Amino acid sequence: MKSPAAVMDEDWKLLLSFFPKDWEVLAREHRALKGLRKNKSAGDLLRTLLIHLGCGCSLRETVLRARRADLAELSDVALLKRLRKSGPWLYALCRGLFQERMGQAPLGEEGSMILLDASLVAEPGKTGSQWRLHYGLRWPALSCEFFSLSPAEGKGNGESFLRFPVVRGAHYLADRGYSTPAGIRYVAQAGGLLAVRLNPNGVRLCHPGGRPFPLREKLRAMERPGQVSQWAVLIADSQGEPAASGRLCVLRKSQQAAALAQRKLRRKAQKNGTQLLAETLEYAGFVMVFTTFEPKRFASARVLEWYRLRWQIELVFKRFKQIADLGHLPKHDAESSRAWLYGKLLVALLTEKLMASAQSFSPWGYDLQRLAEPQPVA
Repeated sequence: MKSPAAVMDEDWKLLLSFFPKDWEVLAREHRALKGLRKNKSAGDLLRTLLIHLGCGCSLRETVLRARRADLAELSDVALLKRLRKSGPWLYALCRGLFQERMGQAPLGEEGSMILLDASLVAEPGKTGSQWRLHYGLRWPALSCEFFSLSPAEGKGNGESFLRFPVVRGAHYLADRGYSTPAGIRYVAQAGGLLAVRLNPNGVRLCHPGGRPFPLREKLRAMERPGQVSQWAVLIADSQGEPAASGRLCVLRKSQQAAALAQRKLRRKAQKNGTQLLAETLEYAGFVMVFTTFEPKRFASARVLEWYRLRWQIELVFKRFKQIADLGHLPKHDAESSRAWLYGKLLVALLTEKLMASAQSFSPWGYDLQRLAEPQPVA
C-alpha cells in the first residue's frame, strides 16, 4: 500500500496536468519566485498557495501544513507577501485556462450566447472594501468567456458593456443594469449583437426616423397576459445622439407576476425612502428587451426565450461564492485582495475543468495521455 505522501504526490501530478502547459514558465515571467531564499520550486509554491486558497486554511495553518509537508519554510507574514507577489502569476494561470476554452469554442460560434453580469465581493466586516467581478459565461457550454476585477466604487467600475471585449458577430445577453446608451453604442460599433433588458428611465426611445417613441401608449394596447409585440426603435442618449437601432420585444406579464414585481418595487422604495413614479409601476407589468439580433433568426418570442437564460450566470456566481468560497475577502489591502480573488477564480476554473473531465472518466482513474501531455478540456 502506498504511503499518504506517495498518494498525495500522485494526485498532485494529475492535478498539474489540468494547469496550462507553461505554468512554470509563467511563474518565472511574472517573478512569483523572486525573493525566495530557500526553496524556489514553482510547484511547491503553488501547492502552498492552494492550501490557503483551495482548502480555506488561514495563513498560520497554511504555513504549518506547508512546513510539515516540506513544501516551504515561511511565516504567515511572509506567506501573505508571497501571495501578493503571486497575483500576476495567478491571473496568468486563469487567463491560460480561459484561452484553452476559447480555442475549443470560438467566440461568435453558431447557436451560442455569451451572458454578461457582475457581482460584488466584499471583505469581511463593516469597513471591508468591496470589489466587483465582471464575468462572461458562454451558453450552452457553461464555460467562462471573460472575467475582470475592479473596485466596487469609482467612475467606470459599475456594470457596463464597456468592461467586456466585444467580438464581431457574437451574441450577448445582459440585464437592465447594462441598458445605457454608451454601452449599447459600444457593442454596436464593435459589431456585436445584443439583447438587453430595457431600462426605460436610462435611455431615450425613438422611432427609426428620430421621433419620440410613445412607449406607454404601445404598452397599454397590449391587454392580454402573455401577449408578445415588437417594434423597430432607436436608442438615443440624453442629448438625442443615436446609440443603436434595433427592435423592442415586449411580453405582458400575468396579473400575479405584475403584482409581485410591483410589490417588490414598493418595498424597495419604502426601504430607501424614495417616491415611485407612476410609469415605473406600469413598466413592472412587462418584460421589455432591446435587441439587435438578426430578425430572421430571432423572432420576438425567441429573443424573450433566450433572455431567460441570463439567470444561468447567477448560478455561476452562486457556485463561486459557495463552492470556491468567493463571497468574502480575508485580506486587508488591495494587492493581496486582488491576488486572493484570482486564486479563488483559479480554484473554481480548475473545478469546472475536473468536472468536465470526469464525464469521460477512465477505468483506471485518469487519462494516461493527460499525464504525458496536458490537454485542454472543454
